[in-house]
Amino acid sequence: MKSVVCAYGAVGHACLEALLDAGAKVGLVVTHEDAPGENIWFPSVAHLAERHGIEVVRPVEVNGVESQAAVAAAEPDYLFSFYFRQMMAPALLALPSGGALNLHGSFLPRYRGRAPVNWVLVHGETDTGVTLHYMDEKPDHGDIVAQRRIAIGRDDTALVLTQKIAAAGADVVRETYPLLVAGRAPRRPQDHAAATYFGGRRPEDGRLDWARPADELRNLVRAVTDPWPGAFSEFRGRRLFVWRAETRSSERQCAPGVVFVDAGGRPLVTTSAGMLELQDVTWGDGSRQSGHAWVRAAGIADGESFDPAPGAERGGSR
Repeated sequence: MKSVVCAYGAVGHACLEALLDAGAKVGLVVTHEDAPGENIWFPSVAHLAERHGIEVVRPVEVNGVESQAAVAAAEPDYLFSFYFRQMMAPALLALPSGGALNLHGSFLPRYRGRAPVNWVLVHGETDTGVTLHYMDEKPDHGDIVAQRRIAIGRDDTALVLTQKIAAAGADVVRETYPLLVAGRAPRRPQDHAAATYFGGRRPEDGRLDWARPADELRNLVRAVTDPWPGAFSEFRGRRLFVWRAETRSSERQCAPGVVFVDAGGRPLVTTSAGMLELQDVTWGDGSRQSGHAWVRAAGIADGESFDPAPGAERGGSR
């Protein structure tokens, strides 16, 4: 059985490695050039393939003529997509004789679309999963082959959850590939009525809206913290990134976005419900420091407010 693998990132690396461990004959790996300015914290799919003597191509457009020709020349029985960032056209999906399968980082049909790791944390979910499914013309829409649930801890960040998904995805690939080879892999249609879909995220989506409850803001912080771009708000006309935060109860009655310093010197910010302790922050591209150190260095006084978000009135929601 011959395979072509389209893969990128931490999950792509783990799943390609698992497929090779399972004895798959991979004739071609399709991956991406690293995007300029992106924080490349994950291992290289291309380097892994090259160490195994596998041909690697990095097309700008996976559905282009040259890319399709390279896949067709590999004569694959299966095409696998492991966190590849481009949608594949029907003409490309039709090339493998046994079908094209994708490993998605959620328990489908929930959280179809982009950035499922970040979205489940933003929404405060307590579990997610990985799903190996057949690809069709719609994103994350095809029949399910295998799934595994993953518990989300209260302190899990996007990095921690990505590592869990990479490990679970690799396990699913190792267990399922022999079933595909033997023609015994299950195939179950998704319940499309139960589907949810979310789009991609931008760095600007990390803006903290102090008119939201503290628990929602804490979830946003852990969903976009390092190595993602980070959650942020403006204070004294400068951008302050918040890398770690915790909720605190409060009986204070004042507008959201006001800073108070507790007896231990820790900064607490008012929200629409509860307060958010800023535990780990950075001014712009400066050095990372604890909230306590930030209070001392910046001379934070009770009652100072974060700047209103663009287009918002002070103390109001965006």
